Amino acid sequence: MPGIELVYFDGCPNVDDARANIRAALEAADLPPTWQEWNQHDPNAPEYVKQYGSPTVLVDGRDVTGVEAGVAASACRADGVPSAEMIRLAMAAVT
Repeated sequence: MPGIELVYFDGCPNVDDARANIRAALEAADLPPTWQEWNQHDPNAPEYVKQYGSPTVLVDGRDVTGVEAGVAASACRADGVPSAEMIRLAMAAVT
């Protein structure tokens, strides 16, 4: 199973939609609904997650939208929430 991570910060209004899309993508792939979540404001979060907008879905360390990590900043993604289909396709590409 590919490694799936949700990167977010508290207060971002799109986090619940991202969770729902991850869940739907895993269900469509007949995989268990399991993923790692990283709150960017948690002092224990790894440094690499602080370089993405919120919410970001990583599959095996790569943003499913193809966006590369940027400069550390807390900002909501301008491109919105990755769709369940986008997440599913990213998972299929690594399995």
